[in-house]
Amino acid sequence: MLKNKLINNELTLGSWLTLGSLSVTEIMAKASFDWLVVDLEHSTISIDVAGEMIRIIDLCGVNPLVRLTSNDVNQIKRVMDAGANGIVVPMINSAEEARKAVKATRYSPDGTRGVGLARAQGYGVNFNEYLEWQVNEPVVIVQIEHIEAVDKLEEILTEPGVDGFIIGPYDLSCSMGIPGKFENDRFIEVMNFILDSGKKLNCSAGLHIVEPDVKKLEKSIFDGFTFIAYSVDSRMLDVAARQGISKFNKLKK
Repeated sequence: MLKNKLINNELTLGSWLTLGSLSVTEIMAKASFDWLVVDLEHSTISIDVAGEMIRIIDLCGVNPLVRLTSNDVNQIKRVMDAGANGIVVPMINSAEEARKAVKATRYSPDGTRGVGLARAQGYGVNFNEYLEWQVNEPVVIVQIEHIEAVDKLEEILTEPGVDGFIIGPYDLSCSMGIPGKFENDRFIEVMNFILDSGKKLNCSAGLHIVEPDVKKLEKSIFDGFTFIAYSVDSRMLDVAARQGISKFNKLKK
């Protein structure tokens, strides 16, 4: 179970889905990632398509997660009912915001989520099993992507129910007034502080390697990240296509 791996700080590898293609979803799921994130924040994927993507990922034996558009309790309820194993929540800047997300994945008395009978509950057949599952098993990954979150990092990462974090480098750098300047000494210092805090607090540390670069993957593992997103469907397709075209153009000269 992904939850246990996160709790034990085991190394896992996933990827990101933004295209909304069911065929691409199946291809990625059959590649044997530990988990796949359906991205609702920076894509045009509808809740209906997301539900189909979640189903495909799950049936391929991979853990389906959903990156939300925001910390929206209604959206959390819908993706969890569709069968998501957990959520990735953008722009978490306080323990209160993290607590809100955790509670939205659980039913009362532990949370605030309304009860429904959808795919997650076997359309009612597996309700009792799901009732037991949702108490402790939903995965909640918070995104650390603002300098305000860095100032409150320990209380966010120790909030009960938070299983890990993933850094949003672009938003983080923008909040620091140095957009996209990842080699800036101040940015590197903050990144190291976040990673070191995750290690100290035994909270699974996440990083998204956007470009499909195995050397960056190797470095992220060496640095101590354990919840690693390797690229995104659109970049994998684009990079592979351009590499072939570039090689062809050189050979035909």
